[in-house]
Amino acid sequence: MDMKNITDRHGFIINHINTHGRATINELTELTDVSGVTIRKDLKVLEEKGLLYITRGGASINNPYSSDRPIQEKATINADQKNNIARAAVKLIGSNDSIIIGSGTTAYCITQHLHPSTPLTVITPAIKVSLELCDRPNIEVLQLGGVIRKNSSSVAGFYAEYILESLSSALIFIGVDGIDLNFGFSISNLTEANINQKMINTSQVVVIVADSTKFGKRGIGKICNIDDVDYVITDNKVPKEYVSSLEEAGIQVIIA
Repeated sequence: MDMKNITDRHGFIINHINTHGRATINELTELTDVSGVTIRKDLKVLEEKGLLYITRGGASINNPYSSDRPIQEKATINADQKNNIARAAVKLIGSNDSIIIGSGTTAYCITQHLHPSTPLTVITPAIKVSLELCDRPNIEVLQLGGVIRKNSSSVAGFYAEYILESLSSALIFIGVDGIDLNFGFSISNLTEANINQKMINTSQVVVIVADSTKFGKRGIGKICNIDDVDYVITDNKVPKEYVSSLEEAGIQVIIA
């Protein structure tokens, strides 16, 4: 399709991205028969008008950058999907004697389905996780210390990171705000990024728990690369291309 007319081209680009949710620069150059340089200029103009968001290698109808919203607000988003993800996550624990549960609403949902028949130590920075599990049979809670962030009800900082240096965990369940195939896994707060990195380094198996809305987004703080993760548990609305790419990277994707 030859679209030298800028108005026609812009209209086509907007309609295409609204229909498909996203598009790559290569895809748009083929569809419009103009150069990649021209498409990049088009996308910049359209983003400035608030009609789309530029992403790495293309554009999206959705904002690819996640925001640091309060945990109370996050808890109401995709609650059913998060519970399904949590049920699938618990099945991975098996007979392990120690796990880490990170902050975030999806990770917290795991606690509501965690009823081990043998002793289990749960290490966590999240106050809500500790309160939920502190009286649960067969569970011993190791609460990491530090400054509590109000948005996440979770601790961060030197003291928590220092304790983690002397610990080892069989599994970590960690929530994220962004999953980007190039950037990796990320969260929306830099303060908590360091402790998430430390927790991942402490664990033998890394499990990301995230609903499908986190795919194609980036938080400001990267916590690990794609190939640092063993499992991703998500819901059935996840784009198929992400599932294929993650599996090609050696990650086992579980659709809950």
